[in-house]
Amino acid sequence: MENHRDWEKIVRRLEQLLRLKSFPVAFKMLTDRADLDTIPFLRRMEKKVTLCQMITLARNFDWTVGAVAEDFLTPTCPSIVGLADIPEVNKDGTFRSIVWVRTREEARKFEAAIPRLPLGKYQAVTLAPLVYKPFEPDLVLIYANPAQMILLINALQFEDYEVMQFYCVGESSCADAIARAFLTGKPSLTIPCYGERRYGHAQDEDLVLALPPDDLEKALRGLEALYRRGIRYPISYAGAEQDLGRAFPGSYQSLGQLEAIRGKDRRLLLGVTGGIATGKSTVVRLLAEKGAPVIDFDLLARKVVEPGQPAWKDIVAYFGEQVLQEDRTLDRGKFSDLVFRDLEKRKKLEGFTHPRILGEFIAELNAIVAQDPEAIIQVDVPLLIELNLQYLFHHILVVHVPREVQINRLMVREGIGREEALVRLKAQLPIDEKVSYADFVIHNEGTLEETRRQVDELWEKLKQIQKDKKPNQG
Repeated sequence: MENHRDWEKIVRRLEQLLRLKSFPVAFKMLTDRADLDTIPFLRRMEKKVTLCQMITLARNFDWTVGAVAEDFLTPTCPSIVGLADIPEVNKDGTFRSIVWVRTREEARKFEAAIPRLPLGKYQAVTLAPLVYKPFEPDLVLIYANPAQMILLINALQFEDYEVMQFYCVGESSCADAIARAFLTGKPSLTIPCYGERRYGHAQDEDLVLALPPDDLEKALRGLEALYRRGIRYPISYAGAEQDLGRAFPGSYQSLGQLEAIRGKDRRLLLGVTGGIATGKSTVVRLLAEKGAPVIDFDLLARKVVEPGQPAWKDIVAYFGEQVLQEDRTLDRGKFSDLVFRDLEKRKKLEGFTHPRILGEFIAELNAIVAQDPEAIIQVDVPLLIELNLQYLFHHILVVHVPREVQINRLMVREGIGREEALVRLKAQLPIDEKVSYADFVIHNEGTLEETRRQVDELWEKLKQIQKDKKPNQG
């Protein structure tokens, strides 16, 4: 069966960010039972099984398994996934009233509440570890503890926020996870039921989330973004009795500086960002010609790592003198290779440099505003979005070029191959994603005159915004 995504890459990154104990499971319904024979390494059970057993064989034993209606121990499982009709003993309430509810009337209500896939549409079901890319799944099943699950939910809400509603019919939790997600096209979280814990080995702390494949990629983007903002698994304890000031994410701690940065005068701060080789410097220069003073975070970053500076000392102490040149300055080529490929090392570097860069930024900002309280100030920050600094500025400008243009420009500018260019681009958010954060966008793939025309239009808009800005409005 054709597979359209690089699931191995997606799953490995998900496992790294959440430290999952078991494989995310690819789940697929088949309209023709003969399709089971086309799936590599698929195993058919020699004994009658339950659906929760099949899930465990995929997520813990790393098997690829498949079944048709007659492979199941009871009609309950296949009736939920549309492979068999609900038995009469279930419909009249007898089955559920044996154990799970007091009367057959309550049992009929129970049965009616269970979501099911349409009868007759499918002939087989198959499950496998998603990482093996066995087929393009209808759903992905993730088993995790509550702490991991709340981060997954946070990640899914990061884009296109909506309140999530979850359900629990009670026994037959596969209906709440699999059938409900299948029918609604939305993520569905539930608590594994007694049967899944007894027969399917679900652990005491396990929850299960079923989600459409597109939402798994969305969740991964959200997890990456939250990681950059300091929200990570495992969730470290701050302590109920301690001063929590230092335990909050960095952006929360910076809120106290916001008034000093945005001010109560008529200053207007424009955060300018883009990506490597998008031509951001050209746009910054054109805005400077219009009269917008520039604060360049790259220059500030170089300043704080000059030999002898506190950030320089921290870097050398952590990374060693291997990152220095003979004159004791940082060997930027060697250093870039070291941190571009390792997220943890990059976060460590940012911890050394970013607080110092912010201090230098505030000092330069105060100097500009002291001379002109009504300045339109552009702040050039290459990693503005990645560092979650957008809240500092009144407006955000993204300089954009199509990705292929960006790759080709970078290869030419740096004299590197495509693979190395892709490695460097990976250290930043994709340029198209940055656009979603922008108040203004300059499309810089054309001629200089085309870019200049867009800058002229932007400048007029900024002047009008500043004119309309009231004093004492931060």
